[in-house]
Amino acid sequence: MEASFESLRNRVRRTAQVLRGDGRGWTLAVVAAGWLTVLGGRYLFPAILPQVKEFFAVSNATAGVAVTTVWAAYALMQFPAGMLTDRFGERALLGTSLAVSAGAVVAVSLAPTFVLFLGGCALFGLGTGLYGPARGTALSATFGEHDGTAIGLTLAAGSVGSALLPFAASVLVGPLGWQTTVVLLAIPYLAVAVAIRRVLSRRTPTASPSGRPSIRGLLRALWTAVSRRTVTAVSAATLSLFVMQGLTSFLPTYFIAVKGFSQERAAALFALFFVGGALAQSVAGNAADYYGDRTVLLATAGFGVLPLLALPFVDGLVPVALLTVLLGSRLAINPVSNAYIIAVVPNAVQGTAWGFFRTTFFLIAATGSTVVGLFFDAGLADESFVVLAALTALAVVCYVFLPARTRA
Repeated sequence: MEASFESLRNRVRRTAQVLRGDGRGWTLAVVAAGWLTVLGGRYLFPAILPQVKEFFAVSNATAGVAVTTVWAAYALMQFPAGMLTDRFGERALLGTSLAVSAGAVVAVSLAPTFVLFLGGCALFGLGTGLYGPARGTALSATFGEHDGTAIGLTLAAGSVGSALLPFAASVLVGPLGWQTTVVLLAIPYLAVAVAIRRVLSRRTPTASPSGRPSIRGLLRALWTAVSRRTVTAVSAATLSLFVMQGLTSFLPTYFIAVKGFSQERAAALFALFFVGGALAQSVAGNAADYYGDRTVLLATAGFGVLPLLALPFVDGLVPVALLTVLLGSRLAINPVSNAYIIAVVPNAVQGTAWGFFRTTFFLIAATGSTVVGLFFDAGLADESFVVLAALTALAVVCYVFLPARTRA
C-alpha cells in the first residue's frame, strides 16, 4: 500500500515537472485562463436573460434567439478557425479571439435595440469560436505526449468559468444592471489577450497560400471521412448538444419563473450544474478506456434521461440542488463522444473533417434555445423537459448501434 502511494506521488511529481518546466506552465496558465473566460462568458448570457427580456420587452422565444445566435455564430466559425490557425499560428488566433470577444461585449452592452443586440451576440459567437481549435493545437504543440493532461486541466478551467461567471453575473446584475455586467467581461478578455501575446511564441504557419487545398479537394476529403461510425456518432452528438443548448439557455429562467427561487439562488443552482458536469467529465475518459466508448456513452446518456423527467416534479432548494448536480452529469458525453469521432476519422483528413462535424452539430444544436423558448412562451415549461428527455433517449438509441472504434 505504501509502495503504491509512493509510486502515485512520484508520478504526480513528474507530471507537475513536465507541465511547469521550460516555461510551459505559463503557457498552460494563459490558455486555460482564456478558455475559462471564453466558455464562462458564453454561459453568462442565460444568467442575464430575464433582464435582457425585460429591457427589450421581448418574449422567451425571442430572447432565446439571442442565445441561439451566439452558438450558431460559434458553430460557423469552427471550420474556418482550424484553417486560420494553420495559416497564422495559435498566438495570433487566440489573441484575436479574445480581442474580438472584448469588442463584442462592448457592442452588446451598448445596443439600443434588440436587433443590434443580436448583432453583438453574433460577433461574440464568432470571436469565441476562434479560440477552441487554436487552444487544442497550442497545447498539443507545447506538451507533446502529455497534452492530454494539459487539455484536461484546460477543460476543467472552462467548467469552473461556466460555474463562476454566470453566478457572479447574477450577483452584479441587480446593483449594476445587465449592460455593465456584460461589459466587465472585456477586462479579463483583454488582460488574457496581452498575456497570451507575451507568453506564447509565434509559430511558423503550416500552410502557405499556394499549398491550400481547393474546394473540390476539401469536399473529397470530407466525403472520405463519412462512415457509419461518424454518422451514428455525429447524430447522437447533435441530439445531445441540442438538449444541452435548450436546457442551459433556460434553466436559470426556469428556476426563477417556475420553481420560485431568487435570481441569486437560481444562479447558484446553475453553477451546480457545471460542478456536476466537471465531476462527471473527470471520470468519463478513464471509464471509456476501461469499458469502451459505447458502454460509457450509453450509461451517461441513459442516466441523463432520468433527471430531465424528474425535475418538473421536484421542489425545495436541497432536492432541486441535488437533481441539478445529476443533470450536469450529461456533460460527460462530450469528451467521450469527441474523442470517438476524432479517432475514427482518417488521419489524412482529421482536422478538416473534425472542424466540419463540429460546425454541423453546433449549428443544428444552437436552435435548441429557440425551441425551448417557444415551449416557455406557450406555458409548457415543464413539458419542454419531457421533450428534452425524449431527444436524449433518441441519442441512447443511436449509441446502441455505435460501432467499435476498431471496426472498419
